[in-house]
Amino acid sequence: QVQLVESGGGLVQPGGSLRLSCAASGFTLDYHTIGWFRQAPGMEREGVSCISSTGGVTYYAESVKGRFTISRDNAKKTVYLQMNSLKPEDTAVYYCATVLRCTAQAMRVPANWGQGTQVTVSS
Repeated sequence: QVQLVESGGGLVQPGGSLRLSCAASGFTLDYHTIGWFRQAPGMEREGVSCISSTGGVTYYAESVKGRFTISRDNAKKTVYLQMNSLKPEDTAVYYCATVLRCTAQAMRVPANWGQGTQVTVSS
């Protein structure tokens, strides 16, 4: 059974940092491109970042470029999202999912969602 579990969310002040984790079970993470997504109340889901199976290709949405860094440790079956210089507009539930390729277009069709982790940026 394919399962992704997100963790690491929380409350942080503007300008702060958080590191999210996406842990995989039930499948071989090495073969899969993983994407991070977020959804704020009343807003559409946004593809934030993705990383290819080997880590050689990454993608970032313009809204997070230069502030977020995606990485993976296939031995630990985990993908990370390091979020720095957080802004109130980054507040959302963050999800990870598998995607076919690490491109903006492929990010529109994610699969195997996790349950999400809440990130709140507020003073």
